[in-house]
Amino acid sequence: MSLTGFYPGSFDPITNGHKDIIVRSVKFVDELIIGVGVHHGKTPYLSGEERVQSIEVLAEDLRQSSGKNIKVIQFSGLMVEAAVAYGATVIVRGLRDSADFAYEMQMAGMNKAMANGIETLLLPSSGEVRHIAAQLVRQIETFGGDISKFVPPHVAEFLLTKKNWSGETE
Repeated sequence: MSLTGFYPGSFDPITNGHKDIIVRSVKFVDELIIGVGVHHGKTPYLSGEERVQSIEVLAEDLRQSSGKNIKVIQFSGLMVEAAVAYGATVIVRGLRDSADFAYEMQMAGMNKAMANGIETLLLPSSGEVRHIAAQLVRQIETFGGDISKFVPPHVAEFLLTKKNWSGETE
């Protein structure tokens, strides 16, 4: 039986914490679909297309090193419906702390009730990235702080280029 994993998130921006879960989850599935959630009622820091592009850089490296099929897609609406639509058999979620655990356990139960064939794989974040949250990365970057310890190098470079291109000063 082939296992297709679905790793959803807003990835706004993708962080080293997200990367940790992506790299480690590939070991457990035959195929990984990384789903970039787009909510039309929210104003993201990065567009859906920019988030997909930044993840594609990681995905390409991981395709080469793992030999696995990795897709990066955008979705709107319910995550569990997107997982089913893309043929996922397992939803991958990362855990930073006990608050994440409580929330993800509740979500796993709801997802199972909505799509009976779906299981949830909860992966604890590695210690060196457990403290990273995209919301905090956005705040640091907005105020001109150095985010290079928290995001992949290509993301830090892209955000700096985007800021300079938009006319903002550092």
